[in-house]
Amino acid sequence: MQLNNLTITQAHQGLKKKEFSALELTESVLNRIRKRNPEINAYLTITEELALNQAKRVDNKIANKEEIGILEGIPVAVKDAILVDGIKCTAASKILENYIAPYDATVIKRLKKAGAVIVGKTNLDEFTMGASGENSAFGPTKNPHDLKRVPGGSSSGSAAAVADNQTIYALGTDTGGSIRQPASFCGIVGLKPTYGRVSRYGLITHASSLDQIGPMTKTVEDAEIVFNAIQGKDEKDATSMSVEVQPQQRSDLGSQIKDLKIGVPKEYFVEGIDPRVEKLIRKAINKYQEMGAKIVEVSLPHTEYALACYYIIMPAEASANLARYDGIKYGLSEKGKDLLEGYLKTKQKGFGDEVTRRIMMGTYLLSSGYYDAYYLKAQKVRTLIKQDFDKVFEKVDVLMTPVSPTTAFKIGEKATDPVSMYLSDIYTVSLNLAGLPGISLPVGPLRQSFSEASKVNGLPVGLQIIGQQFNDQKILQVAKLYEKSDL
Repeated sequence: MQLNNLTITQAHQGLKKKEFSALELTESVLNRIRKRNPEINAYLTITEELALNQAKRVDNKIANKEEIGILEGIPVAVKDAILVDGIKCTAASKILENYIAPYDATVIKRLKKAGAVIVGKTNLDEFTMGASGENSAFGPTKNPHDLKRVPGGSSSGSAAAVADNQTIYALGTDTGGSIRQPASFCGIVGLKPTYGRVSRYGLITHASSLDQIGPMTKTVEDAEIVFNAIQGKDEKDATSMSVEVQPQQRSDLGSQIKDLKIGVPKEYFVEGIDPRVEKLIRKAINKYQEMGAKIVEVSLPHTEYALACYYIIMPAEASANLARYDGIKYGLSEKGKDLLEGYLKTKQKGFGDEVTRRIMMGTYLLSSGYYDAYYLKAQKVRTLIKQDFDKVFEKVDVLMTPVSPTTAFKIGEKATDPVSMYLSDIYTVSLNLAGLPGISLPVGPLRQSFSEASKVNGLPVGLQIIGQQFNDQKILQVAKLYEKSDL
C-alpha cells in the first residue's frame, strides 16, 4: 500500500513499529501532491520545507526511543483561510494574494504541539463563500471522482486532497455546510463541531456567529482523533467554551445501539431531493434499525425558513467583517486621488463576484430602514429554528438526514444561477444557525474505492448525523457504528 493512502491510525501504528519513517510518509504525500495537484488544484501553497523539518523532528524522537503521540509525524493539509505563521494565507482572494500570516491560529498551535506535519494550504471558495469550489481567485478545484465535477465548497481543496490521498487528513471550516457538503461530494468524513467547541482565533472570518473549524478525514475514528486535539477553550476566542470530554466507551458501542433513538425529520425528504440519493440515505438509516436502533419520524417545522434566514444573517455579518480590507492595514492596496477612491479601487480589484454580491446584500440588509425588517426578523427565526431542534432532542438522541439533495454537479452547471447554488446548502445551514454539531459520512463502505452500490452515477453520497449542542462525542460514536458495520 502507498503510504499516502493510510489513515491517521494506520500511519501512527506504522511509525511506532518503525515500518517507515515520518520523512518517508511525508515524502509519499508530497509526491502525490506533485503528481496530482496540477490536475485537481487542491493546494494553493505547498509547504515542503516546513513539512520535511517537522517530519525530521519526529524521526529524531523515534530514534531516541521517545513515545510519540497519535498525530506526531502525520501529514495534514490546512484550508487557506486558517493562519499558519510565516506561510501565505490568501483566503483564495486577490485582495490577500501576497499576505503572509504573522502568527499561528489556535488550532495550528494545537496541531503543532501534537507534532503534526503541515504539507500545504488548500484551495477554497474565496473568503469561504461558496458551495462548489469554483469561486477561488486561483482557479476551481476538481472532484477526484470525476474531474468534470465540483468537489463542493467552500472547503473544496481540503476535501479533494483527502479523497485523492494528497494528505492523510485536513482542516476545513464550516459556515453553512462548508465541511459537510464537500465531504459528501468527495466521499470522505467531515465533522462540523458544536459552535464554540473549537477556537476560531486565527481564522479569516466570514460570518462570526456561524463559522466553525473542523476535521476532514478518511474515517470517523480519524475525525475523532483530530477533533480531540483541536477542541477546547481558548482565551483568545471569547466564543470558545470548555466542555468536559466524556471518556471513550468503545467497548460498549454495540450495546448503546439498543437504546439509540434516531429522528428522521420529514422536512428533509421532500420534493427536490434526487430519489436515488434519498434511497441510499434511507438504506443507511435502515441499517441502524437492523442493528437495533429505534427510528422515529420527527418534524422541524421552521426548516423551510432556514435558507432564507441564513442568507440574511450570513451576508450581514460578512459585509461587516470584510470592511477591514481597505487597502491600508494589509493586503492589496490600490491608489486613488483620495481615500474613498483608493478604497473603491482596492475592493473592486481585490474581491470576486460572489464576495461582492454578499457584501452588497449584507450592507443593504443592515442599512437604515431595513435592519428591523430583515436582520432582526431573521434573528428571531433563528431562535425558532433552535427551539425546533431543542424540542426534537427531548424525544431522540440524534437526527439523520441527507447532506445534500444531489451528488456533485458539473463544473459551471450552476455558476450563473446563485439561487440554485445556494439551494445546495438546504440541508446544512440549520445546524450553523442553531450551533449544533453535524457529521457527514459516506454511505457504503468507507474505503477509497467505493462499491458502485454506494454511489449515484459513480459519485459518493453523504449521510448527515446531527447531535445536540456539545454532544459531538455522541455523533462520532453513532457514526463509528456505521463505519464498523459489515456493509
